Amino acid sequence: QVQLVESGGGLVQAGGSLTLSCRASGSASGRTFSSYAMGWFRQAPGQEREFVASISYTGGNTHYADSVEGRFTIFRHNAKNTVYLQMNSLKPEDTAIYYCAAETLFGVVLTSPAGYDYWGQGTQVTVSS
Repeated sequence: QVQLVESGGGLVQAGGSLTLSCRASGSASGRTFSSYAMGWFRQAPGQEREFVASISYTGGNTHYADSVEGRFTIFRHNAKNTVYLQMNSLKPEDTAIYYCAAETLFGVVLTSPAGYDYWGQGTQVTVSS
């Protein structure tokens, strides 16, 4: 089993920055963090969970939602079993619970929540106007 724990959420003014962290522990079928693709998703009240960003197991391939392209950066530190989401130029519409997720079979970038095997508990990000 893989456990994911997010941190770094909080309240920030529009235009500000936050960095979210997601630390993984455990393993899936003998595969460990350095083999997983990782993703960030978010869910605002009354809305469906939506894709934010994803990164391949090596970190060499990333993908972003159009709404965050150029403002958010996903990166990983495999030796620390941690994936990060650097969020700049935050907008009120970025307010949501942010979840990290692990894709443990193929290690490739995915945008659909259905492709991910494990999820964290989420961390709240609130951007005030």
